[in-house]
Amino acid sequence: MTTNRTSYVYVGLAGETAPGRPVKSGLYRMAVGDDRWELVIRGLPEAPAIRAIATHPEHAGTVYVGTQHGPYRSTDHGEHWERLNISDHGLPVWSLLFDPRDSEALYAGYENCEIFRSKDGGERWQQLPVTVRFPEVTVAPGANPAKRVLELAVNPANPTEVYGAIEVGGVIRSLDGGEHWENMSHGQYVNDDTVDMHGVLVGRWRPGMVFAVGRAGLFSSTDRGEHWASARLEPLNPKGQTYCRDIREVPGDPKTIWVAAGSNFQSDVGVLFRSKDGGSSWTRVDMGVKPKTTMFSIAFDERQPKRMYCATSGGEVFTSEDGGESWAERPLPEGATQVYAMACA
Repeated sequence: MTTNRTSYVYVGLAGETAPGRPVKSGLYRMAVGDDRWELVIRGLPEAPAIRAIATHPEHAGTVYVGTQHGPYRSTDHGEHWERLNISDHGLPVWSLLFDPRDSEALYAGYENCEIFRSKDGGERWQQLPVTVRFPEVTVAPGANPAKRVLELAVNPANPTEVYGAIEVGGVIRSLDGGEHWENMSHGQYVNDDTVDMHGVLVGRWRPGMVFAVGRAGLFSSTDRGEHWASARLEPLNPKGQTYCRDIREVPGDPKTIWVAAGSNFQSDVGVLFRSKDGGSSWTRVDMGVKPKTTMFSIAFDERQPKRMYCATSGGEVFTSEDGGESWAERPLPEGATQVYAMACA
C-alpha cells in the first residue's frame, strides 16, 4: 500500500511520429529504492505522448503531465488521471512549470508558441498574449517549423520575470508576468545553425544570470537575456557543437548546475556536464557507465537533493544517491524509448 511518504520517479515517452523515428509513448513510474517500472496511463488519452511532467511543490502525490491532448492531473501518484479543463486549441503540451514562489501558479507551454497560466493549481486557465516576432531561421527540408515552448522558467526572486525556450525560435522573455513578450535570441546563432532552444534556467547564484540550452550548445546571459555567450562545452559532434537537451540546478545548491547532452538528437553519445561555480566553468562528468544514446532529462528528489536521476532518449535511466558521484542503471522496459520528460516527487 502506497503512502504519501513514498517518492516516485516518473519518465514520459514522447510518441514521436517523424519519419524514421520509433513511435513510443506512455508514462512510467518507479518507487524510489525499487528497480521495477510500472506503466501508469489509466485515464490518459490513448497512446499518450508525454513531453512534460511537473510535480506539485507541496503535495507529493499530485502530478501533472502534458499530452498531445492537453494537460492531465493525478492526485494519487499517477494511479488515475483526469484532463484539466482548459480552453486550449487542441495542440500538444510541451512544457509545464510551477511558479517557485507560488505553489498554485502553474504554466503550460504549447506548440504554436501558446502559453497558458493557472493561479489555482489547474482549475481555471488564462491564455497569455504571446505575440513575438522571431528572427529568420533556416530549417532543413521537411523539418517541422513549429514554434514549440519546450521549457518555461520563472525568476525565483521576481515572479513577473518569465522565460520560454522555443523550438524553433530562440528564447522569449516577459517582465510583466506574461502580459508582454519579446524575443531575446541575440547571440544564440553558432555556425549559422538554427536558434533551436530546448531549455532555459534562471540562475539563483548571480542576479541577472540566465542559461539556455539548445541544438547548438549551452548559452549564458548576465543581463536577463539581453546578450548571450556560448559556454563552450566540450564539443561532441563534427560541427564542433554539443547538442544540449536539459539544464537543472541542484535544489538548495544554486552553485551546482547540470546539463544533459549528446552529439545530436539521435546519437550514440550520452553525456552529463556539471558546473560547481554557478555556471562559470563546466566539466564533463565521468559517470562510471557509458550511456549509449543522447542524454535527455535530469531530475532531483527535492527532499533529498543528493538523490538524482537522468535518462537518455533510448530509455536508459541512471540513478545516483550521492549527488552524481556514482551511478546505477535502472533501464526502462525493453522497447520503451523516445524519453522526453522526467520528474521525481
